Amino acid sequence: MAGVTACATPETRASDPPAESSGWTATVYYTAVESFHHGPRRTVRGCPRLDCDHGRDDLGSYPEDFAKAVRDEGTGRITDGPRRGRYLNWSHDVGYWLDTAPRDTAGRPLRPWVSAAADRSVLAPGHRFTITRCGNDDDGAAIEARICARFRSSRWTVVDEFTPGLGGPRHIDLYIGEETGPDFTESPLYTTLHGASLRPSS
Repeated sequence: MAGVTACATPETRASDPPAESSGWTATVYYTAVESFHHGPRRTVRGCPRLDCDHGRDDLGSYPEDFAKAVRDEGTGRITDGPRRGRYLNWSHDVGYWLDTAPRDTAGRPLRPWVSAAADRSVLAPGHRFTITRCGNDDDGAAIEARICARFRSSRWTVVDEFTPGLGGPRHIDLYIGEETGPDFTESPLYTTLHGASLRPSS
């Protein structure tokens, strides 16, 4: 859904819910793939390495919708040019930077169908959970059974935080890996689970 970044203070840490809880909204975020994006190219400026913030180096020229997807989702894999195979990442407190992997808040590589994001005031970092009920989509229809099964079969760990203003109470963001084709945001996996239920997991 959006780039994630550390933003809360220790005083806002939450206690993990003791049992299954309902009424959650689960959105998803993913790694954009340059080859699935086209259109006018734009030069992106930022940091050429991980340990840097708000740099002004030329990081290359990319399709404008790819650069936007990276800003929205937090990460994208470069597939063309001299930086092919590297990642263009973005976060609220760093801007764009080049990397060797998509990263969570602590700088560790994101893990598809494992890594999740939440505000610290909602779920504490390191909290593990499973989804026990998927609820409904944006139109109020039940989530397709095979898609729900994919979300329910994973054990998630909170390792990321929302960009300020994009989280909120009972809101989690689930990392589902790389987009699998053009128009990925129209695919069944790019969904929102409204009224989902979570259960803590060991």
